[in-house]
Amino acid sequence: MLCDASPVIVGAMQVTFFPTARQTNWLLIVAFLAVGEALYLRYLAIEYAPVSLACQGGLQSWLCTSFRTVIVLYNHGVFGWVAIAAAALNLIRPVIFLMTIAIAAAGFGLVLHNTDLAGLAAALLILSLARPAPAKD
Repeated sequence: MLCDASPVIVGAMQVTFFPTARQTNWLLIVAFLAVGEALYLRYLAIEYAPVSLACQGGLQSWLCTSFRTVIVLYNHGVFGWVAIAAAALNLIRPVIFLMTIAIAAAGFGLVLHNTDLAGLAAALLILSLARPAPAKD
C-alpha cells in the first residue's frame, strides 16, 4: 500500500507522480483523521474553557496530556515545519509515505493556526503531483 504510485502519461510522454486508487483512499483516511483529531483538540480541549482551565490547573488525563503536547508543538511551529519538510522532500522525490506525513501535518497545522507554513506545504503537495515520477529500478 505504501509503494510508489502509478505513473500517468501527460503531454509528450512525460510520466508524472499520481497515487493509485488504494493510495488515494489511504491519503483520504489519514487526512480526515488528522483534521478530525485537530478539530477535536482545538474545540473540545484548547478553546473549551472548563477543560482548558482544568488542564492548566494540573489535571492528569489523556486529554490534558494531549492538550499540553499540542500547545508545546504549536508554540514551536512544529506542525508547519514538519509539513514543509515532508512536502519539500516529496517535491524532490515523490513517494506516498512523504505525502502521507505532509498531509497529516498540514491538516493539523491548518486547524491549529500554523496556517502560513501548512498552507505552503499544501501548495508544495499540489505541485508534487505535476512532478515527474521516480524512475523504476
